[in-house]
Amino acid sequence: MNYSKLFIFFSVISMAFLVSCNGKSSGEAEWVQLFNGKDMTGWTPKITGYEMGDNFGNTFRVEDGMIKVRYDGGYDSFDNRFGHLFYKDQFSHYKLRVEYRIVGEQCPGAPGWAYKNSGIMIHGQTPGSMEKGQDFPTSIEVQLLGSDSLVERTNMNVCTPGTHIVMDGELILDHCVNSSAGYFYGEDWITAEVEVRGHEVIRHIVNGDTVLQYSQPQLDERDATYAKLVELNGGDKMLSRGTISLQSEGHPIDFRKVEIMILEE
Repeated sequence: MNYSKLFIFFSVISMAFLVSCNGKSSGEAEWVQLFNGKDMTGWTPKITGYEMGDNFGNTFRVEDGMIKVRYDGGYDSFDNRFGHLFYKDQFSHYKLRVEYRIVGEQCPGAPGWAYKNSGIMIHGQTPGSMEKGQDFPTSIEVQLLGSDSLVERTNMNVCTPGTHIVMDGELILDHCVNSSAGYFYGEDWITAEVEVRGHEVIRHIVNGDTVLQYSQPQLDERDATYAKLVELNGGDKMLSRGTISLQSEGHPIDFRKVEIMILEE
């Protein structure tokens, strides 16, 4: 027996095995950055009372490698100028991960309920389908909420502008449902993650803990946008895909990472 050839053969097999174990397979999902850290390429603002693309007051800006929401560029008063920064593509099955922090002081004139309040909108309508004076896109909102000595609220709640969800087999008509997350104080960075599997299940995850789960996101038949959006959705009120947007609701917030992992359908 030629032991040297046998040794070489098994060495090659062993190396191939190690590479296959340690390397990523071609089909393995990876995180993709939606925010490039330099500018707002791929993102479009829509602010209440303004046309799509009009970034009034430089509300959404990129500084220090972050998307910042600020109100120092023309907001004498907030005046219900709710804003949303939309990513260009729509998604169905994915994980979205955002690193954010709520900072500074609330804009004068902003609603009291919007104190330390922002959000991530998923399964949303497109900015082009919104009315000029529409406050919020029809969507599912993952609330980003801060607490302090003045107010304490659970983080990562769900709200449903123009929509409904199902929890434990029951259609939920309440506008917002609290999560099991605790209170988040100060201006620390927080990692918010949303796992979205079409209309089958949506999970809210904060700092690695799952704090809320629901299913069957759908258009609200009572909402003014219903007729138009159900037609755009092929006559189906169930929401299995949609836009992603970051919210401007009157309190400054920073986003330093926005990334997505596409999941198999």
